[in-house]
Amino acid sequence: MKLIKPKFWDLNHLTYQSILLYPFTFIIDIRDLITFYIKPKNYKKIKTICVGNIYLGGTGKTPLVDFLAKNLKRKFKTAIIKKKYLNHLDEKKLLEKSNKVFFNKDRRVSLMKAIKEKFQLVIFDDGLQDKKIENNLKIVCFNSTSLAGNQLRIPAGPLREKLNSLKKYDAIFINGKVMNKKFLNQIKKINPKIFIFNGEYICSNLYKYKKNRHLIFSGIGNPISFKNTLSKYNIKFKSSLVYPDHYNYSELDIRKIKKIAKDNNLKILTTEKDFYRIPTKQRKNINYLKVNLKINKQKEFENFLIKNL
Repeated sequence: MKLIKPKFWDLNHLTYQSILLYPFTFIIDIRDLITFYIKPKNYKKIKTICVGNIYLGGTGKTPLVDFLAKNLKRKFKTAIIKKKYLNHLDEKKLLEKSNKVFFNKDRRVSLMKAIKEKFQLVIFDDGLQDKKIENNLKIVCFNSTSLAGNQLRIPAGPLREKLNSLKKYDAIFINGKVMNKKFLNQIKKINPKIFIFNGEYICSNLYKYKKNRHLIFSGIGNPISFKNTLSKYNIKFKSSLVYPDHYNYSELDIRKIKKIAKDNNLKILTTEKDFYRIPTKQRKNINYLKVNLKINKQKEFENFLIKNL
């Protein structure tokens, strides 16, 4: 989905825009009513984890899926299932670096293929709103910057489901070093048994970029997180370009970016996900920030996973 979020979605108070749009949230009510009667199928031959979000865009679920697959493959023969969207090829390529990825429009088709190939565990990258499959473990992702925004549903706010829906999920991942106590207390009131954990991105190729000034660009769900990461590690950038989430760059786009950088004597820096959406012939002289996810209290988190699978 090519989406630039309205700024009022992430404010912690009501605005006239959210009030005017609130009546249209009935569309989500209709969807929920329809899916309420769908009985999920339990695939007993394989264990499943679904990593998704109720906040639209930019919560760090794909890096978490990658982290889970890399760590759990030591105990289970593990694969990843991602629903086929042509504008999600960047995430597919990233996950395929070290994982088996099934990529189909129907998650159930991918799941049957995984069973046929004798995988013991699959991790769904997104799919919490897909009620056709019963999962052993369901993890909801939030980013520490936006959390649940104004806590209203689309289009009045950024939520795909009511916050109260957290009572049916098993764990919450907060993408960020600092966890908001007020938000955590709110979650615990909704679901006292839910497991809450967090993590942060650690950059592995910083030394390459600290001496230069950069033009940065990104087309991700939470572009502010990219800027915050650069600022955290004292990487200087003079100019910043923001594109819609999952934006597929054309050769013309990249030529314009390179011209701006050349005219201002800047190096070019982007995210790894964006890099894989650049036409191959245009990738020369474009650098990307390589990050790895570090889970806080990782041993406690791993024990939770094994116990619930």
